[in-house]
Amino acid sequence: MFRLHGVYLRPATTFLRADRGRCSIGTPPSLPLQTEVQRSRSHGKKQEEDELGTTMTSTRRLGKELDDMRKSGMKHFRNIQVDESNILTWQGLIVPDCPPYDKGAFRIEIIFPAEYPFKPPKITFKTKIYHPNIDEKGQVCLPIISVENWKPATKTCQVIQCLIALVNAPQPEHPLRADLAEEYTKDRAKFMKNAEEFTKKHSEKRPVD
Repeated sequence: MFRLHGVYLRPATTFLRADRGRCSIGTPPSLPLQTEVQRSRSHGKKQEEDELGTTMTSTRRLGKELDDMRKSGMKHFRNIQVDESNILTWQGLIVPDCPPYDKGAFRIEIIFPAEYPFKPPKITFKTKIYHPNIDEKGQVCLPIISVENWKPATKTCQVIQCLIALVNAPQPEHPLRADLAEEYTKDRAKFMKNAEEFTKKHSEKRPVD
């Protein structure tokens, strides 16, 4: 404090400011940076909490579905394998009961997104199959798990049932392999012969009851 004309005055807080190479006296600036950092941290924490909640929802749902499927003993989906540390990935054997695919079994992989059941799973055939609706990479055209048709209430067992129905009865009008769809439509006997030979050569052994 200092005295001016008999009155004690407190000096104002000052700071030095660089302005084009010169230093001048001014008032302290506001400090928005700390606020932005706090907001960023708060947003990041909320996002992590939302993601954790979503993952917990999918984990609980899949755990129940897996338990129900194993108890029901699905005839056409066997040897279900799930890594307990990652329940979002399943593998199992599709066991068709109609020719020409009844000569073997086909391993599939089901990958569920963290947002399941609000987003559909993806299915890939790990075993080669001679089929107009399944391409060389194992991708399958299955309407029930398409983005536009997917419903959160749909269960995995329903998806498997639709998949087995598609394997048993190809739909050449919605092909992923146009050459096989044409063969299936124009020369069914040739298609059946080729598919049976391909199945015997590439498919896995069918489980023994």
